[in-house]
Amino acid sequence: MPQMAPLNWLTLMTFFIMIVLIFNSMNFFSFIYPIKNSKSLQKKTTLYNWKW
Repeated sequence: MPQMAPLNWLTLMTFFIMIVLIFNSMNFFSFIYPIKNSKSLQKKTTLYNWKW
């Protein structure tokens, strides 16, 4: 039945989009960000002594 071909392509496209969305969301939410300590939040300033 060639009349049903667009329906088949539509279901394949929706399954592919759903798989891509699920895969991307799993990769996004499984990433663990490193915990920042209060020492790392402070800027490290180096003191330069310029002698002209």
